[in-house]
Amino acid sequence: MSKFKTKVLVSMVSAALVLTACAQVNEKLASGGAKAESTKSQLPVIQAVLTHAPDVPAPITRKYSAKVVINLETQEKVMRMADGVDYMFWTFGGQVPGKFMRIREGDEVEFNLSNSPDSKMPHNIDLHAVTGPGGGAASSFTAPGHTSTFSFKALNPGLYVYHCATAPVGMHIGNGMYGLILVEPKAGLPKVDREYYVMQGDFYTKGKYGEAGLQPFDMEKAIKEQPDYVVFNGSVGALNGEKALTAKVGESVRLFVGNGGPNLVSSFHVIGEIFDKVYVEGGATENKNVQTTLIPAGGAAIAEFKVDVPGTFIMVDHSIFRAFNKGALGMLKVTGPEDKIIYSGKQADKVYLPEGSAAQSIDNKQTAETDKVLSKDEQIAQGKHVFESNCLACHQANGEGIPNAFPPLAKSDFLNADHNRAIGILLNGRSGPITVNGKNFDSIMPAIALSSSQIANALTYVLNSFGNNGGQVTAAQVDKQRKVAPSTSNSEHG
Repeated sequence: MSKFKTKVLVSMVSAALVLTACAQVNEKLASGGAKAESTKSQLPVIQAVLTHAPDVPAPITRKYSAKVVINLETQEKVMRMADGVDYMFWTFGGQVPGKFMRIREGDEVEFNLSNSPDSKMPHNIDLHAVTGPGGGAASSFTAPGHTSTFSFKALNPGLYVYHCATAPVGMHIGNGMYGLILVEPKAGLPKVDREYYVMQGDFYTKGKYGEAGLQPFDMEKAIKEQPDYVVFNGSVGALNGEKALTAKVGESVRLFVGNGGPNLVSSFHVIGEIFDKVYVEGGATENKNVQTTLIPAGGAAIAEFKVDVPGTFIMVDHSIFRAFNKGALGMLKVTGPEDKIIYSGKQADKVYLPEGSAAQSIDNKQTAETDKVLSKDEQIAQGKHVFESNCLACHQANGEGIPNAFPPLAKSDFLNADHNRAIGILLNGRSGPITVNGKNFDSIMPAIALSSSQIANALTYVLNSFGNNGGQVTAAQVDKQRKVAPSTSNSEHG
């Protein structure tokens, strides 16, 4: 064989070997890619458990990432804002705030947002936990009767707000479209006995606070940042009475607290408690022994504390008129044994009347008015709220008053004897001696600037409660008494 033919044969064999090697490499690469793709697709699939406030899904105990499927529906529905007051809320999941979501750092989330066929508006969702355009809003714009799907990976642990971001964004948020999503760190959160979900929001209605009926959204008030209602969990009293949060002495409590806004910053405080730990703005920074924590609009915080004594602990926005006059007030009822060392309760009660005491006036320049005529039952329902907001501290929930300090409203001969006199006291205040049910009192009743309808409703509630004789006071009666000069005598007796 010639040298030339030998070289050609060698070259051909070498080329064949190279091609074979390349094919083997490509096969391995392809096999590795398929294996990687297979690994990705083999993440366990978990259906997310979502809860309405104040409930929270159970803590995550798994030690691995998963593909978590979240299904959420937007709904527009009329619900209670306050006693006698309804509002057309826009919601994530049928309540305000939206459902609580709980996932783990590193999870891959498939998010399915459905818009109810009954909706009048398109909606989307911006999750502050999402890294991507609009926090998901760009991919989730959803018309009524449709479902949008997008995916994201939970990169950063923390407690995050989500909200609608469809224009006009402020209106969608202002109608209640917000909630919280918790991305638990891989190591999890420390164990506590109880977890609750509390979220503040400010609402803007055509009618003033407490005005009855179905109230529409007021864009002008919203732009001026002048809310009529500031509430926890979507309505006045959502966390009060039978709906109060509960715990037992010695238990640890974790509050996931959010602020949907759309405008106001919250000064969140629990009266009678100190937060042992606060995860500031829902992140990793821990602050300890905190009295009040600021939560910005569109922000969140995690507050933890142990309850040491029994009683009712009041949660408020410590911009305090919001709590007692606009609705930002909730309750945590703690049961269990007392500890007189930690808290003694009242140990003495003595009359203290410094010289020069006089009736005071809380003046908001309230003008006379005659509102829509309500039925007696409607007045009683609305009057109960007025009483609880303005009168309960002195006259007590049972109307018995405080011995030697504030006279009883229960079975009150003084009250039942003269309704116009009672109206005058609420309008103008009162000081000096008074005899009620045979007992003498010498205290001060300040004049509180309530509307005519509020005064009428409060008195109608009291007259029909606490064993009193019944009756009804109208706003027209109160308007008439506004024109009567205040009595110069403060020595009336029942």
